[in-house]
Amino acid sequence: MKVLVVGGGGREHAITTALSRNSDAEIYAVMARKNPGIARLAREIFIGKETLTGPVTDFAVTKGIDIAVIGPEAPLEAGLVDALEHAGIPCVGPTRAAARLETDKAFCRTMMEEHGIAGCPRYRVFHAADEAVDFVRDFDGDLAVKPIGLTGGKGVRIMGEQVDREGAIAYIREIGGNVVLEERLIGEEITLQAFVDGAHLVPMPLVQDHKRAYEGDLGPNTGGMGSYSLPDHKFPFMTRDDYEKALSIMTDAVTGMAREGVPYRGILYGQFMNTADGPKVIEFNARFGDPEAMNVLSLLSSDFCENICHLTEGTLSASQVTFAKKATVCKYIVPAQYPEKPHAGDPIHIGDTGEAVVYYANVVEENGMLITQTSRSLALVGLGDTLDEAERIAESAASAVSGNVRHRRDIGTGAVLERRCTHMRELL
Repeated sequence: MKVLVVGGGGREHAITTALSRNSDAEIYAVMARKNPGIARLAREIFIGKETLTGPVTDFAVTKGIDIAVIGPEAPLEAGLVDALEHAGIPCVGPTRAAARLETDKAFCRTMMEEHGIAGCPRYRVFHAADEAVDFVRDFDGDLAVKPIGLTGGKGVRIMGEQVDREGAIAYIREIGGNVVLEERLIGEEITLQAFVDGAHLVPMPLVQDHKRAYEGDLGPNTGGMGSYSLPDHKFPFMTRDDYEKALSIMTDAVTGMAREGVPYRGILYGQFMNTADGPKVIEFNARFGDPEAMNVLSLLSSDFCENICHLTEGTLSASQVTFAKKATVCKYIVPAQYPEKPHAGDPIHIGDTGEAVVYYANVVEENGMLITQTSRSLALVGLGDTLDEAERIAESAASAVSGNVRHRRDIGTGAVLERRCTHMRELL
């Protein structure tokens, strides 16, 4: 089977690695910049913008691709799935219209409201900056300020935590007023990802991401500094009832999209805030999370190639998808001044990473040396029977990487998990 992987980051290296476990898979890849890890696993690569639907589709057709897996969100918004499927190539990824669940936050909230889907926070949509500013000036309380379009996981500002009222107003004017203003949700964030074939939804293990740049959850938001999961694939700060409600919300979103006339097929990512009133939807994404993909795909014990075939054929069932009952900890290596002023062009040396899985992200290889770019460089994933074991493996591997880089040492530690549990208990 010939499989095309679109995208060149750590998430796509994890996708490629999972596919490569099937010896019959012949992998091709499209990416804007050559990812050394993906290149080593692929039979052939095409270097070019993933959003250029014509050249990417031509490459896929020429190579006789059987199925395509779309990694990032930008090609989905550009309509790459539409172009590939028009050419007869089934895709793991939604059409442009269905991807609006992620690419258009106003559409997402309106769809949830119109179809009576639970977990939707109170919100207002604005397209004019002056109207949004007037609302903010009169609002008593904290707000989440969200640009309507894509922001790479870094565009939300929390009025009352990250910025004051005047800072929120300045940000609204900066982005031109196309904004969703939502109640600020208080609780613990979790990520629930699922395979979706248009009708059936099969969930993956719960993961918790760490977006803040520095230890102790300090500093600006990033694309994600790392993430962890537990052996039972759940979290102790989320009850069984909370989990079932989150899963029901995901299922109802898929049903809602079908009723909208745009069936959803691909990976559905639900980012939830588990609040004192149960899970609320922070956002949906139309693809694997990064870094959360590294956690779940490292655990995947079923045949990923077979899983995605069932997904595209509409014959997906829970019995076909299995995950190892282990904990995972993913730690990202990033340029030292990331995300404020990351310096590109510095060499990275990888020492003894032991049992950890290494995923290449935003790096290039020059004369046998890995060189940093301006975003996250490498992801190190530890797997273990316990969270402590997985964290030790990941931390040992991350500490073995040298150069003008850093990582968050606290991700996946027992102390962080206990803080999450304590925080949730205080809210209830």
